[in-house]
Amino acid sequence: MGVIGRAAAGPAGVVGISVGALAAGAAAGLAVKRMAVHRALGRDDDPYRDEPFGTLRGAPNPVHTDDGLSLHVEVDEPHADLGAEPVTVVFTHGYALNLDAWHFQRRDLRDTARLVFWDQRSHGRSDRSPVGSATIEQTGWDLARVIDEVAPTGRLVLVGHSMGGMTIMSLAEHRPDLFAGRVVGVAFLATSAAGVTDGPPGVRGVPAKVVRRVAPGVVAALGRRADIVERGRQLGSDLGFTLTKRYSFASAVPASYVAWTSAMLDATPIDVVAEFFPDFDHHDRLEALEALAGVDALVMVGRDDRVTPLRHSEAIVAALPYAELVVLDRCGHMLLFEHHEAVTGALRALLERVR
Repeated sequence: MGVIGRAAAGPAGVVGISVGALAAGAAAGLAVKRMAVHRALGRDDDPYRDEPFGTLRGAPNPVHTDDGLSLHVEVDEPHADLGAEPVTVVFTHGYALNLDAWHFQRRDLRDTARLVFWDQRSHGRSDRSPVGSATIEQTGWDLARVIDEVAPTGRLVLVGHSMGGMTIMSLAEHRPDLFAGRVVGVAFLATSAAGVTDGPPGVRGVPAKVVRRVAPGVVAALGRRADIVERGRQLGSDLGFTLTKRYSFASAVPASYVAWTSAMLDATPIDVVAEFFPDFDHHDRLEALEALAGVDALVMVGRDDRVTPLRHSEAIVAALPYAELVVLDRCGHMLLFEHHEAVTGALRALLERVR
C-alpha cells in the first residue's frame, strides 16, 4: 500500500504530486520511519506494545510454482491431539501485506487444526513474480500448488483476507474439484468477488472516481520510479502511519496495530504494488462462487471498511446459499487486528461446524 498523494487537476497533476512529494521527502531518510514506529510501539497506554508481531514462525515448506518461483510457506502442526488427520486451514493474506497479517489468528488457533500460512508471490519472503504474472488468476494457481504440496489429502478450510479472498475465488475457478470434495469451509474476510472500483488498498487517500480514471497510470508511473518512491516512503512514515490508520481502521485501535500494519505495507516494494494494481479492475469471479454452493462459508466485513465496503460482502452472500454474513461495527479493512477476537471466534466456530 504505497502512499499516493491526493489528486490535483487531471492525471498529470496526480503523477506530479505523487512523485514530487515522495522525491522531496527522500532526504529525511529511514530515521523518521524508525522514530514513528518506536514512538507508536513505546506508548505506555498501548496494551499490545509488547506483542511479538512478526515473530511467530512455523516449519518452512517452500513450494515451487508452475512458472518457477519459490513461495514461502509455513506449517504449524496442531498443539493438541486432533486425531490422525486434522483439518488443515490455509490462510491467504491480502494485497501488500504478508503472512504475519494473521498474527492473532495464528497465535490463538494453534489448538484447533493444522495451520498453513504463505506469502503470495512478490510479497513477504516469496520470490518476485514476472510482471505479466502478477495477477489474481496466477495467485489462484499458486494456492492450488500450495495445497497440492503441503496439504495433499484431508479436509480443508480456506481463509482469505482482501486479495487473499480473491485468490480463493480464483482457485475455485481453476479447481472446482477441490470444492466438490475436500474443501469443507471457506472464510472470506473483507474481500470482493467483483467490481473493486473504490480503490484497492495499494492506494490510500485517493477518491474513488479518481482511482478509476487515473490510478493505473499513476501507479505505473510510481513503479517506474521505484528508487525515488522507496526513499520518499521512508520520509513519509508519519503520513503513511496516519493514512494507514484512516483507511485500515475505524476505531481507536492500539498504536501498535497501526505501526505493524504500516510496517508490512512499507515492506512491499512500490513496483510490486504497481504490478498487481491493474488486475483489480479485471477481477470478476461471481460465477466462480458456484463451485462453493455446498461449502460452509463465513463472510466477515467491517461496517466502516473503506476498501471493500459492505456491499461487496453482501454480493458474495447472495451467491452462496450456505454463507453466514458477520458485519463488525466500528471496524475497517484490517479486521484481522481491529476485532481479532471476533474474527478468531468466528473461525473457531466455523471449524467446529465443519467437524
